[in-house]
Amino acid sequence: MEKITGYVDHIVYRNSENGYTVLNLVNKEEEITCVGIFSAIAEGENIEASGDYTDHPTYGRQFKVEHFEERAPEDAEAIERYLGSGAIKGLGLALAARIVRRFKDDTFRIIEEEPERLAEIKGISERKAMEIATQVNEKRDLRQAMIFLQQYGITMNLAVKIYNKYGQEVYEILKENPYQLAEDIDGVGFKTADEIAARVGIRSDSDFRIRSGILYALSGAAAEGHTFLPQEELTKRASELLQVAPEFIEKHYMDLAIERKLMLKQKEEQTQIYAASFYYMESNVATMLKQLDVTYDEADTAIEKRILAIQKQTGMELEEHQVEAVKEAVKNGLLIITGGPGTGKTTTINTIIRYFEMEGMDIFLAAPTGRAAKRMSETTGYEAKTIHRMLELNGGMEENAGFERNEMNPLETDVIIIDEMSMVDISLMHSLLKAIPAGTRLILVGDVNQLPSVGPGCVLKDIIDSGVCNVVKLTKIFRQAATSDIIVNAHKINRGEEVVLDNKSMDFFFLKRYDADVIINVMLQLIKQKLPKFVDASEYDIQVLTPMRKGLLGVERLNVILQKYLNPPAPGKREKEYGDTLFREGDKVMQTKNNYQLEWEIKSRFGLVIEKGMGIFNGDTGIIREINDFAETVTVEFDEGRMVDYSFKLLEELELAYALTIHKSQGSEYPAVVIPLLSGPSMLMNRNLLYTAVTRARKCVTLVGNEATFAEMIKNTSQQKRYSGLCDRLKES
Repeated sequence: MEKITGYVDHIVYRNSENGYTVLNLVNKEEEITCVGIFSAIAEGENIEASGDYTDHPTYGRQFKVEHFEERAPEDAEAIERYLGSGAIKGLGLALAARIVRRFKDDTFRIIEEEPERLAEIKGISERKAMEIATQVNEKRDLRQAMIFLQQYGITMNLAVKIYNKYGQEVYEILKENPYQLAEDIDGVGFKTADEIAARVGIRSDSDFRIRSGILYALSGAAAEGHTFLPQEELTKRASELLQVAPEFIEKHYMDLAIERKLMLKQKEEQTQIYAASFYYMESNVATMLKQLDVTYDEADTAIEKRILAIQKQTGMELEEHQVEAVKEAVKNGLLIITGGPGTGKTTTINTIIRYFEMEGMDIFLAAPTGRAAKRMSETTGYEAKTIHRMLELNGGMEENAGFERNEMNPLETDVIIIDEMSMVDISLMHSLLKAIPAGTRLILVGDVNQLPSVGPGCVLKDIIDSGVCNVVKLTKIFRQAATSDIIVNAHKINRGEEVVLDNKSMDFFFLKRYDADVIINVMLQLIKQKLPKFVDASEYDIQVLTPMRKGLLGVERLNVILQKYLNPPAPGKREKEYGDTLFREGDKVMQTKNNYQLEWEIKSRFGLVIEKGMGIFNGDTGIIREINDFAETVTVEFDEGRMVDYSFKLLEELELAYALTIHKSQGSEYPAVVIPLLSGPSMLMNRNLLYTAVTRARKCVTLVGNEATFAEMIKNTSQQKRYSGLCDRLKES
């Protein structure tokens, strides 16, 4: 590793998000291009940088900086250059020259210790003297704090957040209770705080550590879909995480409850422990649903007459449950419609839309994901938006999701219909209901047998199970749907019946193979040669869905292999390695967490921006269109032509998507799906998962693997227990 010193002559490029900077450093008479992460550096500053020279294929010789330290300007010339660089507001070259002419090499000492003396110089008032001194000291303090925080592995972006929050108190907080960072700063987790605590010598049984560990264990449970944990389960998880005895943990529950960070709820013999935010979300959702659940005095005969008129106009024929659903929608402020594939949910929605249109009502349609909203638009002929877009996301933080539409600025419409409700978690439901004023009709449509939402809660199931809301279940499979073995077999799977695997079907196939690598070869042949023509779609539209992440047929291994054959390296096709993943232009990728602050743009073919917005969400898939090494960005095109620039640092939120877990495919529909099935844990390999996978396909399902595993999954009704309390809150309210 080499060292170079010099002053920053010019900053060529800076990524404000991750601090990646390209700058020109003047070293004696030589000008050197330096690249790296620089914390709060300004033109005119003197630094000593450590790193190595590299040859960039486009930009030539560069010095890649691994580490740098600020050096105080050593002579009058260097001091003048720094002060006049523009780093200090209100101080130009001429004024900087006058200051240095007066105080020479003693300039910095004067600014720090006797700033009032700057007023001796013509053009500087006492007030301006103090402003200059404050800026110089703040910049020095900020840089020192950046360097201090970065030695704990904290990124520059996060370090700036921490310093902005605490200022000079940051040193004391890190020394006494670094776990405060995990509570106060979005982006600092328990593990980061725990690493810092270990370095500064905080004991493993410290109260601060245990309290933070309890909250972290609960947030981990939320990531698995739970809104609470039973006390025994939380104690066990926290004890394993912290490596301390259970009795050290349990004594903190009451204190955290008094501080309103936890809610303790007794149900029979069980104590349920909630993070307070989830408890209040469930309670508020229950209250708001009850407020919407009003009845309207409409005569059955008048409604039936209108339904008959709509059926005549459209040629749609409704069976008795569908007619009941339309009636209930007219007579009630809140209605839940549930049913499997082919049971006429779309026809029912279309009839409801036409009914309310004839009444002159305004109707909003929405679904949780872009794909689901697009499908809703196609099947109804009316514009459907994602729930996030309907609520007008503005890029705020995740906990309040920054929606413009809320109780202060509600949605202005008469009827709201939400499809794919099984995907809606408690947080999104809470935001949605806050924006719906009393008197608006709300119709929730979904298949309760699908997997629950990726986020916390079991919203659709809990509402139905509570028995306190109006629910219509569609069960009849329609004649045209009954010709599809995808739909027929999905219902057989859901009922636990045997599925015939004789491959005489036109849309449901089972290829029996018993070795993981053979299964992968068969899948590649299907995707590359057979299925595109069969379903009239591209390779990219055919989706591999697998039960798990790890293992021989897990997402992680499959994506590496599928990438190699479906998007091989080629000259001019740029790549970026991030962690264990190699991203390549043309790759199919998926967003792995909700990011409410990512900006997207839709451009015309001439490059003009025609629409822009905020937010890319867990499960959104797209294609990498460009990797830009200079700007350190990856451009991804999502559904509807939404283009997003990811900084390299944000690549942790993307993963390859040639293969997806079945859970992540919820709400999406593909022309064809290929499902490898060999073996796996029984809690995962269940009926619910298989049903969800099969119902993702529009034209063709091909399962490749062991038929015994398939049969066992149909029999296996065990599901991972999900702890949620909305059902109880609805019964209480």
